[in-house]
Amino acid sequence: MPVLPAVIPLFPLPDTVLFPRMPLPLHVFEPRYRKMVADALAGHRTIGMTLLRPGWEAEYSGRPPIYPVGCAGIVDESQMLEGGRYNIVLKGVARFRVVDERGGEPYRLASVEYRGDIMGEPTVLEASRRRLLTALSSLAEGATVFLARPDLSHELFANAVCQYLDLAAVEKQSLLDCDSVAARYQRLLEILEFRALERAHGGPSGPIVH
Repeated sequence: MPVLPAVIPLFPLPDTVLFPRMPLPLHVFEPRYRKMVADALAGHRTIGMTLLRPGWEAEYSGRPPIYPVGCAGIVDESQMLEGGRYNIVLKGVARFRVVDERGGEPYRLASVEYRGDIMGEPTVLEASRRRLLTALSSLAEGATVFLARPDLSHELFANAVCQYLDLAAVEKQSLLDCDSVAARYQRLLEILEFRALERAHGGPSGPIVH
């Protein structure tokens, strides 16, 4: 993991959660976040993605509450567009917890503590991965073939599933909150088992991979 700054800009969104080692394309158009991207590109290239808590609409132009655990990403690709807008690709690097927020910029800045992922017991990880592949095969209707690759590490496999499954933002946040890959597997299985029960009783259809 590269050395990351202790104070980073925050990019809070209502429906987007980033996971370590995953790419995230973003279109940046608000003036305060255009400045955030420009400043990041001129410096450490780091942006912290966080999820807005429910009820954010009334305070969106200010500092609405966010979930404390987010994921820092490095701007991997950038394209400046007409009017100062940007298309960027953010590559997730590490989870963090917000310690406190700082002033000084039109966008939000925060002091953060980075949190590495614990792996867990190898036998537990293997068993959980097999169960997860079975659950995905039944719910995603064959769209997860690429995830069955045995060369993917457990961390990469788990985070790819978390990033690309069509889950509610709060469900993804609960997955990002997990401090170990084993716990993330377990939480994924709980979510997918609930989806399977919904489907069996005529509820909403299961998640798909984008």
